[in-house]
Amino acid sequence: MVASLAGLVLVAIGLLVGVWATFYGGLVLIGSASPVSIAAGVTVTIVVAIAYIEYRHLETIERLSDAHPVDRETAPKLHRTATRVAAQLDVPPPTIAVSERDAPEALAVGFRPTNIHLVFSRGTIETLDHPDELEAVIAHELAHVKNRDAMVMTVVSLPVVLAAGLRSRLARIDHPGIVTAVLLVFLSTAVWVVGRLLTAHLSRARECAADRAAAEVTGSPAALASALSRLDREISEAPERDLRDGSAVSSLSILPLEPMTPEKIMLGPEGDAEPSYWWLRKRLHQLNRRFLGTHPPTTDRIESLSRLQRES
Repeated sequence: MVASLAGLVLVAIGLLVGVWATFYGGLVLIGSASPVSIAAGVTVTIVVAIAYIEYRHLETIERLSDAHPVDRETAPKLHRTATRVAAQLDVPPPTIAVSERDAPEALAVGFRPTNIHLVFSRGTIETLDHPDELEAVIAHELAHVKNRDAMVMTVVSLPVVLAAGLRSRLARIDHPGIVTAVLLVFLSTAVWVVGRLLTAHLSRARECAADRAAAEVTGSPAALASALSRLDREISEAPERDLRDGSAVSSLSILPLEPMTPEKIMLGPEGDAEPSYWWLRKRLHQLNRRFLGTHPPTTDRIESLSRLQRES
Protein backbone atom coordinates (compact mmCIF):
# COMPACT_ATOMS: atom_id res chain seq x y z
CA MET A 1 0.00 0.00 0.00
CA VAL A 2 2.87 2.36 0.79
CA ALA A 3 4.44 1.72 -2.62
CA SER A 4 1.10 2.30 -4.37
CA LEU A 5 0.53 5.55 -2.51
CA ALA A 6 4.03 6.79 -3.32
CA GLY A 7 3.54 5.87 -6.98
CA LEU A 8 0.20 7.68 -7.16
CA VAL A 9 1.71 10.81 -5.62
CA LEU A 10 4.45 10.78 -8.27
CA VAL A 11 1.87 10.20 -11.03
CA ALA A 12 -0.23 13.13 -9.81
CA ILE A 13 2.82 15.40 -9.70
CA GLY A 14 3.85 14.25 -13.16
CA LEU A 15 0.40 15.02 -14.56
CA LEU A 16 0.33 18.53 -13.12
CA VAL A 17 3.88 19.30 -14.25
CA GLY A 18 3.10 17.91 -17.71
CA VAL A 19 -0.04 20.04 -18.10
CA TRP A 20 1.83 23.14 -16.94
CA ALA A 21 4.78 22.43 -19.28
CA THR A 22 2.47 21.91 -22.27
CA PHE A 23 0.71 25.23 -21.77
CA TYR A 24 3.99 26.98 -20.95
CA GLY A 25 5.55 25.74 -24.18
CA GLY A 26 2.55 26.84 -26.22
CA LEU A 27 2.53 30.31 -24.63
CA VAL A 28 6.26 30.74 -25.26
CA LEU A 29 5.76 29.84 -28.93
CA ILE A 30 3.09 32.50 -29.38
CA GLY A 31 5.21 35.10 -27.53
CA SER A 32 3.10 35.51 -24.39
CA ALA A 33 4.37 38.05 -21.87
CA SER A 34 3.82 35.91 -18.73
CA PRO A 35 3.92 32.24 -19.75
CA VAL A 36 4.81 30.95 -16.26
CA SER A 37 1.96 32.56 -14.36
CA ILE A 38 -0.63 32.00 -17.11
CA ALA A 39 0.30 28.31 -17.45
CA ALA A 40 0.10 27.92 -13.67
CA GLY A 41 -3.30 29.62 -13.59
CA VAL A 42 -4.67 27.41 -16.37
CA THR A 43 -3.37 24.26 -14.63
CA VAL A 44 -4.92 25.20 -11.29
CA THR A 45 -8.23 26.08 -12.97
CA ILE A 46 -8.37 22.71 -14.76
CA VAL A 47 -7.60 20.79 -11.55
CA VAL A 48 -10.15 22.69 -9.46
CA ALA A 49 -12.90 22.41 -12.10
CA ILE A 50 -12.48 18.68 -12.68
CA ALA A 51 -12.05 17.87 -8.97
CA TYR A 52 -15.22 19.82 -8.12
CA ILE A 53 -17.25 18.06 -10.81
CA GLU A 54 -16.06 14.65 -9.67
CA TYR A 55 -16.64 15.50 -5.99
CA ARG A 56 -20.24 16.42 -6.74
CA HIS A 57 -20.58 13.22 -8.76
CA LEU A 58 -19.93 11.17 -5.62
CA GLU A 59 -23.28 12.31 -4.23
CA THR A 60 -25.03 10.21 -6.89
CA ILE A 61 -23.59 6.87 -5.70
CA GLU A 62 -26.57 6.04 -3.53
CA ARG A 63 -28.92 7.06 -6.34
CA LEU A 64 -27.04 4.80 -8.74
CA SER A 65 -27.51 1.91 -6.32
CA ASP A 66 -31.26 2.68 -6.34
CA ALA A 67 -31.38 2.38 -2.53
CA HIS A 68 -33.69 4.04 -0.02
CA PRO A 69 -33.12 4.49 3.73
CA VAL A 70 -35.09 2.14 5.98
CA ASP A 71 -35.93 2.60 9.67
CA ARG A 72 -35.58 0.19 12.58
CA GLU A 73 -39.15 -1.01 12.25
CA THR A 74 -38.71 -1.89 8.57
CA ALA A 75 -35.33 -3.65 8.91
CA PRO A 76 -34.81 -4.50 12.61
CA LYS A 77 -32.24 -7.25 12.01
CA LEU A 78 -30.03 -5.05 9.83
CA HIS A 79 -30.20 -2.17 12.31
CA ARG A 80 -29.43 -4.33 15.35
CA THR A 81 -26.49 -6.03 13.69
CA ALA A 82 -25.06 -2.83 12.20
CA THR A 83 -25.35 -0.98 15.52
CA ARG A 84 -23.60 -3.79 17.41
CA VAL A 85 -20.77 -4.11 14.88
CA ALA A 86 -20.34 -0.32 14.72
CA ALA A 87 -19.90 -0.24 18.51
CA GLN A 88 -17.26 -2.99 18.29
CA LEU A 89 -15.36 -1.04 15.62
CA ASP A 90 -15.88 2.26 17.46
CA VAL A 91 -17.61 4.02 14.57
CA PRO A 92 -21.02 5.78 14.61
CA PRO A 93 -24.03 3.62 13.63
CA PRO A 94 -24.66 3.98 9.88
CA THR A 95 -27.86 4.83 8.08
CA ILE A 96 -29.26 1.65 6.53
CA ALA A 97 -30.41 1.82 2.90
CA VAL A 98 -31.92 -1.06 0.92
CA SER A 99 -32.40 -1.50 -2.82
CA GLU A 100 -34.83 -3.90 -4.46
CA ARG A 101 -32.23 -5.30 -6.86
CA ASP A 102 -31.60 -9.04 -7.11
CA ALA A 103 -27.87 -8.63 -7.79
CA PRO A 104 -25.97 -9.01 -4.49
CA GLU A 105 -24.76 -5.52 -3.55
CA ALA A 106 -23.22 -4.48 -0.23
CA LEU A 107 -21.35 -1.19 0.16
CA ALA A 108 -20.68 1.68 2.52
CA VAL A 109 -21.12 5.18 1.05
CA GLY A 110 -19.82 8.43 2.52
CA PHE A 111 -16.64 10.35 3.38
CA ARG A 112 -17.11 10.94 7.11
CA PRO A 113 -17.80 8.16 9.65
CA THR A 114 -20.57 10.33 11.09
CA ASN A 115 -22.49 10.30 7.80
CA ILE A 116 -22.24 6.77 6.38
CA HIS A 117 -24.96 4.94 4.48
CA LEU A 118 -24.71 1.16 4.53
CA VAL A 119 -26.36 -0.06 1.32
CA PHE A 120 -27.67 -3.59 0.83
CA SER A 121 -29.70 -5.08 -2.00
CA ARG A 122 -32.54 -7.52 -1.47
CA GLY A 123 -30.39 -10.04 -3.30
CA THR A 124 -27.71 -9.82 -0.60
CA ILE A 125 -30.17 -9.98 2.29
CA GLU A 126 -31.92 -13.04 0.86
CA THR A 127 -28.65 -14.79 -0.04
CA LEU A 128 -27.13 -14.38 3.43
CA ASP A 129 -29.71 -16.35 5.35
CA HIS A 130 -27.31 -17.09 8.23
CA PRO A 131 -27.05 -14.28 10.83
CA ASP A 132 -23.27 -14.74 11.23
CA GLU A 133 -22.71 -14.29 7.47
CA LEU A 134 -24.74 -11.07 7.41
CA GLU A 135 -22.80 -9.83 10.45
CA ALA A 136 -19.50 -10.62 8.73
CA VAL A 137 -20.44 -8.67 5.60
CA ILE A 138 -21.59 -5.70 7.69
CA ALA A 139 -18.30 -5.87 9.61
CA HIS A 140 -16.35 -5.85 6.32
CA GLU A 141 -18.15 -2.73 5.11
CA LEU A 142 -17.86 -0.91 8.44
CA ALA A 143 -14.16 -1.83 8.54
CA HIS A 144 -13.85 0.32 5.41
CA VAL A 145 -15.45 3.13 7.42
CA LYS A 146 -13.07 2.55 10.34
CA ASN A 147 -10.10 2.64 7.95
CA ARG A 148 -11.51 5.71 6.14
CA ASP A 149 -11.13 3.86 2.85
CA ALA A 150 -13.72 5.98 1.03
CA MET A 151 -11.70 9.12 1.75
CA VAL A 152 -8.36 7.42 1.03
CA MET A 153 -9.45 5.93 -2.29
CA THR A 154 -11.08 9.19 -3.38
CA VAL A 155 -7.90 11.16 -2.68
CA VAL A 156 -5.48 8.67 -4.24
CA SER A 157 -7.66 8.26 -7.34
CA LEU A 158 -7.30 11.99 -8.06
CA PRO A 159 -4.71 11.53 -10.88
CA VAL A 160 -7.00 8.99 -12.59
CA VAL A 161 -10.00 11.30 -12.20
CA LEU A 162 -8.05 14.31 -13.48
CA ALA A 163 -6.64 12.40 -16.45
CA ALA A 164 -10.05 11.01 -17.44
CA GLY A 165 -11.66 14.42 -17.00
CA LEU A 166 -8.97 16.13 -19.07
CA ARG A 167 -9.41 13.62 -21.92
CA SER A 168 -13.19 13.96 -21.97
CA ARG A 169 -13.08 17.74 -21.93
CA LEU A 170 -10.49 17.90 -24.70
CA ALA A 171 -12.86 15.80 -26.83
CA ARG A 172 -15.57 18.45 -26.43
CA ILE A 173 -13.41 21.32 -27.74
CA ASP A 174 -14.22 22.02 -31.40
CA HIS A 175 -10.86 23.37 -32.52
CA PRO A 176 -8.07 22.65 -30.02
CA GLY A 177 -4.49 23.42 -30.92
CA ILE A 178 -3.16 20.31 -32.64
CA VAL A 179 0.18 20.12 -30.83
CA THR A 180 -1.28 21.01 -27.44
CA ALA A 181 -4.17 18.57 -27.84
CA VAL A 182 -1.90 15.70 -28.91
CA LEU A 183 0.50 16.28 -26.01
CA LEU A 184 -2.31 16.53 -23.45
CA VAL A 185 -4.12 13.46 -24.78
CA PHE A 186 -0.89 11.43 -24.70
CA LEU A 187 -0.07 12.68 -21.19
CA SER A 188 -3.56 12.10 -19.79
CA THR A 189 -3.78 8.61 -21.33
CA ALA A 190 -0.42 7.57 -19.86
CA VAL A 191 -1.38 8.93 -16.45
CA TRP A 192 -4.80 7.23 -16.61
CA VAL A 193 -3.27 3.82 -17.38
CA VAL A 194 -0.55 4.01 -14.72
CA GLY A 195 -2.93 5.55 -12.20
CA ARG A 196 -5.56 2.87 -12.77
CA LEU A 197 -2.98 0.12 -12.25
CA LEU A 198 -1.76 1.64 -8.98
CA THR A 199 -5.24 2.49 -7.72
CA ALA A 200 -6.50 -1.01 -8.44
CA HIS A 201 -3.53 -2.50 -6.58
CA LEU A 202 -4.21 -0.26 -3.57
CA SER A 203 -7.93 -1.04 -3.67
CA ARG A 204 -7.22 -4.78 -3.57
CA ALA A 205 -4.99 -4.27 -0.55
CA ARG A 206 -7.75 -2.28 1.23
CA GLU A 207 -10.23 -5.08 0.55
CA CYS A 208 -7.89 -7.61 2.14
CA ALA A 209 -7.41 -5.30 5.14
CA ALA A 210 -11.20 -5.00 5.55
CA ASP A 211 -11.52 -8.80 5.37
CA ARG A 212 -8.99 -9.21 8.19
CA ALA A 213 -10.66 -6.53 10.31
CA ALA A 214 -14.08 -8.14 9.84
CA ALA A 215 -12.68 -11.55 10.78
CA GLU A 216 -11.15 -10.10 13.94
CA VAL A 217 -14.22 -8.19 15.10
CA THR A 218 -16.61 -11.08 14.52
CA GLY A 219 -14.18 -13.74 15.70
CA SER A 220 -15.16 -15.95 12.77
CA PRO A 221 -13.16 -15.78 9.54
CA ALA A 222 -15.20 -18.77 8.34
CA ALA A 223 -18.41 -16.73 8.44
CA LEU A 224 -17.03 -14.10 6.04
CA ALA A 225 -15.53 -16.82 3.82
CA SER A 226 -18.93 -18.52 3.64
CA ALA A 227 -20.66 -15.22 2.87
CA LEU A 228 -18.19 -14.42 0.07
CA SER A 229 -18.69 -17.89 -1.40
CA ARG A 230 -22.48 -17.52 -1.37
CA LEU A 231 -22.40 -14.03 -2.89
CA ASP A 232 -19.86 -15.05 -5.54
CA ARG A 233 -22.05 -17.98 -6.56
CA GLU A 234 -25.07 -15.69 -6.71
CA ILE A 235 -23.18 -13.27 -8.99
CA SER A 236 -22.09 -16.07 -11.32
CA GLU A 237 -25.72 -17.24 -11.64
CA ALA A 238 -27.28 -13.76 -11.95
CA PRO A 239 -28.62 -12.64 -15.36
CA GLU A 240 -26.31 -10.32 -17.29
CA ARG A 241 -28.98 -7.60 -17.22
CA ASP A 242 -29.09 -7.57 -13.40
CA LEU A 243 -25.30 -7.27 -13.21
CA ARG A 244 -25.29 -4.39 -15.70
CA ASP A 245 -27.81 -2.55 -13.50
CA GLY A 246 -25.32 -2.68 -10.64
CA SER A 247 -22.19 -1.98 -12.67
CA ALA A 248 -22.09 1.68 -11.57
CA VAL A 249 -21.37 0.64 -7.97
CA SER A 250 -19.43 -2.54 -8.73
CA SER A 251 -16.07 -1.20 -7.53
CA LEU A 252 -17.60 -0.19 -4.18
CA SER A 253 -19.45 -3.42 -3.44
CA ILE A 254 -18.03 -6.25 -1.34
CA LEU A 255 -17.61 -8.27 -4.56
CA PRO A 256 -17.35 -6.96 -8.14
CA LEU A 257 -20.71 -7.26 -9.88
CA GLU A 258 -19.38 -8.85 -13.02
CA PRO A 259 -18.79 -12.46 -14.04
CA MET A 260 -15.28 -13.88 -14.26
CA THR A 261 -15.79 -14.44 -18.00
CA PRO A 262 -17.73 -12.22 -20.45
CA GLU A 263 -21.15 -13.37 -21.59
CA LYS A 264 -20.87 -15.63 -24.62
CA ILE A 265 -23.73 -15.22 -27.10
CA MET A 266 -23.59 -17.83 -29.85
CA LEU A 267 -24.25 -16.66 -33.40
CA GLY A 268 -25.40 -18.20 -36.68
CA PRO A 269 -28.75 -19.63 -37.83
CA GLU A 270 -28.32 -22.66 -35.57
CA GLY A 271 -26.75 -20.76 -32.70
CA ASP A 272 -23.59 -22.81 -32.91
CA ALA A 273 -21.05 -20.21 -34.07
CA GLU A 274 -18.73 -18.43 -31.63
CA PRO A 275 -18.45 -14.62 -31.79
CA SER A 276 -15.49 -13.35 -33.80
CA TYR A 277 -12.18 -13.40 -31.92
CA TRP A 278 -13.88 -14.81 -28.84
CA TRP A 279 -10.59 -16.19 -27.49
CA LEU A 280 -9.05 -12.70 -27.67
CA ARG A 281 -12.01 -11.00 -26.00
CA LYS A 282 -11.97 -13.60 -23.24
CA ARG A 283 -8.24 -13.15 -22.69
CA LEU A 284 -8.52 -9.34 -22.59
CA HIS A 285 -11.33 -9.63 -20.05
CA GLN A 286 -9.14 -11.83 -17.83
CA LEU A 287 -6.21 -9.42 -18.10
CA ASN A 288 -8.48 -6.51 -17.21
CA ARG A 289 -9.73 -8.34 -14.12
CA ARG A 290 -6.20 -9.25 -13.09
CA PHE A 291 -4.51 -5.85 -13.45
CA LEU A 292 -7.36 -3.32 -13.20
CA GLY A 293 -9.72 -5.25 -10.92
CA THR A 294 -10.60 -3.42 -7.69
CA HIS A 295 -11.05 -6.68 -5.75
CA PRO A 296 -8.75 -9.67 -5.28
CA PRO A 297 -10.04 -12.96 -6.70
CA THR A 298 -12.72 -14.33 -4.39
CA THR A 299 -10.92 -17.67 -4.17
CA ASP A 300 -7.81 -15.90 -2.85
CA ARG A 301 -9.85 -14.03 -0.24
CA ILE A 302 -11.54 -17.23 0.91
CA GLU A 303 -8.19 -19.00 1.16
CA SER A 304 -6.75 -16.16 3.27
CA LEU A 305 -9.75 -16.29 5.59
CA SER A 306 -9.43 -20.06 5.83
CA ARG A 307 -5.81 -19.66 6.97
CA LEU A 308 -6.93 -17.17 9.61
CA GLN A 309 -9.57 -19.64 10.78
CA ARG A 310 -6.98 -22.42 11.10
CA GLU A 311 -4.59 -20.14 13.01
CA SER A 312 -7.26 -18.93 15.45
